[in-house]
Amino acid sequence: MLPTSGTARFFSPLSVDSFLKTMSVLEFDRSSLEPISGEITALAECEKLTAHANSIRVRFE
Repeated sequence: MLPTSGTARFFSPLSVDSFLKTMSVLEFDRSSLEPISGEITALAECEKLTAHANSIRVRFE
């Protein structure tokens, strides 16, 4: 039993939002992506996401 101060009678801890997956999609054009490509590659390599790092490298070779 949790101490809810009576809110359990009218408030449910679950809602439709509990079962939805939130996702963000970012879109860059080439001129916006190029100045930060080095930072993106460095971050991807630190996180061991080599395919992500390579995808940026291939775009600017």
